[in-house]
Parts: sequence; C-alpha cells; structure tokens
Amino acid sequence: MRVPVVVMRGGTSKGVFLRYEDMPASRLLWEEFILDIMGSPDSRQIDGLGGANSLTSKVAIIQKSNLEEVDIEYTFAQVSVENQLVDFKGNCGNISSAVGPYAIEQGLVPAVEPITTVRIFNTNTQKVIIAEVEVENGQVKTDGMCSIPGVPGTGSPIYLSFTNAEGAVTGKLFPTENSIDVIQTSKGTVDVSIIDVANPLVFVHAHDVGLKGTELPNEMTQEKLAELEEIRSIAAEMCQFAPRAEATKKSPAVPKLTVIAPPTDYIDVTGVERKAENMDCTIRMMSMQKPHQALAITGAICTTAGAFLQDTILSDIMNVNQEVIRLAHPAGIMETKVDLIAGNLTAIKVVRTARMILEGYVYTKKNYQVAPMLA
Repeated sequence: MRVPVVVMRGGTSKGVFLRYEDMPASRLLWEEFILDIMGSPDSRQIDGLGGANSLTSKVAIIQKSNLEEVDIEYTFAQVSVENQLVDFKGNCGNISSAVGPYAIEQGLVPAVEPITTVRIFNTNTQKVIIAEVEVENGQVKTDGMCSIPGVPGTGSPIYLSFTNAEGAVTGKLFPTENSIDVIQTSKGTVDVSIIDVANPLVFVHAHDVGLKGTELPNEMTQEKLAELEEIRSIAAEMCQFAPRAEATKKSPAVPKLTVIAPPTDYIDVTGVERKAENMDCTIRMMSMQKPHQALAITGAICTTAGAFLQDTILSDIMNVNQEVIRLAHPAGIMETKVDLIAGNLTAIKVVRTARMILEGYVYTKKNYQVAPMLA
C-alpha cells in the first residue's frame, strides 16, 4: 500500500506527517498502521521510517479543521522503538512547531506575508496552540538566524504560544490534587510534584535521586534509569494512566520524569560551558525511559508554569518574577517567554525552527484499506 508522507523536523524532534484521509478507516487499525510505517518494534527501525530514537520516532496526523476558531486539527503519536505500542496520550511541542509550516506548504492554510498565523487544535490534549510562521514569496521561509540548542545551524524562527494549557491530559493542574506528594520506592521515600500543563510531568529533586542535575545523557547508568522509571511508573499510577507494574508498557510517554536542580555550571553535549548566572535551573528530562538529548517543548512549558506555582518542588529552586525563563538542559539553554497580567500567567511562548526534509510515499507491508468499522 502506497501512502503519501512528509518527513519534517520540528525543533529537536523529527516526525512523519500523515493526512487523516490517508489513515485506515478504522481507528482500531491506526496503531498497527503506524507501527508498520515506522518499522517498530525494532531497536534500529530498519524496515521503516523511524530513526531508532524516541526523538525521531514520532508521527503527526493532520487535517483541515471545520471549526471556526481553529485552522488545523493535529493528533500526535509517540511510537515506541522497541515495543509494539503507539502512545496517543500527550502532545509533543517540538513536532507541534512543524505543524504550521506543514499546513502552509500543503495548502491547508493560505500563505500570508510576512507572518502566517496558524491556529492548531491538538486532539490529544484538546488544547489550542498558536503558531506564527514567517512566509516569503508565498512559501514558508526556512533560512534565518534563529539558533536553538540541539539543532545544527540556524533557521527562520517559529513562535508557538500555549494558552490555557493546564490539565492538558489529566484535566487537572495537579493530577493528584497535591502540590507535593511523598511516594514510596524501593530506594525509600521521595518527594515529587506532578504538574499537568501542556503535558504531565513528575518533578524530582536531583539530590533526592543521587544526581547533581548536570549529568549528560551518556552519564546516566541503566541502574539510575531504572530507579527513575520506578518513580515515573508510580506517578503514572497516581495519574490513573496505568498500574505501576504496567506503566512502562501501557503509558511510557506520560507523565515525563523530570530531574530539577539549582543553577550550576556545566559543560553541555556540544562542549560549551554553561554558567549558572545564565540560567534559572538545570533540568534533565526522560523520554520513553531514556535521557532526553535536549528538552521537550511541552516539558519547558510545564516547567515554566510550575515556576509560578507555590509550594512545589520547583518553588524550592526557582524564585522567578521575570518574563523570560532560562532552562538549562543537556544541549544548552532554552528560553521561554511568559505573558503576565497582574502577576498572573496568561500565556507561554517558545521559539523553534522547523523544515520539510522529504515529501513522497511510504510503502506498508499490508493493505489497510478496509471497510469502516466502529472504533
């Protein structure tokens, strides 16, 4: 079966973009269809389009919206590399940054110079994201001087605004209704803050899990990753996503385990020295049970929102009142910008770059053009 496909880089992620009309008529077949396209499960994803890493094993499903207040409806899928699983629970902010350019290039949204605003409804979280995309000569502009940590070179800036992002997956700012929970692990008790803004994150102090908070991905041992996954699995159960014993398989993408620590000097993955005075915290996020090479956009949004909350693990470290928040991750420092009205947070904006890498067809192993079924 030949399926139209576009491969896009969005921020520090790369994904396969599909149209709703090219998906199987039955939603029951979506997971099998996506696994077929991506070549999962297989640690190399050698027989599909996946890049053998959680950051390059992502899918965006796009359609033009009939809703008056939005332009595009977008469903995100995190595809497991090694397990037969596609997780639709949360969103990916980096892939979201490529949705606007995709929609313009595919003619789903009219190109308006110099800036085209694309209103994106993410079906996973039921939230609207506003993308501002530079357009030149009727096409998406890709060249520019915007640089983001974790991506070589520079490109045209894409601004994403997240508003009313609280309770994106669980429906609650604090899924457990507590700003801090004390959980029992095999290593003892640990304080965590579970916060759901753009995506649910479970925050833990670096010193409580035997880390400095400045570790790079290759410095995380399998023993330490297993310890962090135990904490994440307990949090998944507390969010009612899956029983803790099954969370790694049934809810591997959310909540995202996030290690937080005070500003500290460190050397990033590119060899650049990052100074404590240029950051508001250090942050290390897990992605599908492995260290994130940079920082997820939804993770940055949740962390930024959490910095303005009271009595959380974040408030122990971050005492902010400025408009720009600086988050130091393995690949550098990401900045987010907040809109404050009377001291209250109303929106969070991030800047990304994105570009189309490939447009063509992917061939599946079987034919999914079946009669419609009740999903």
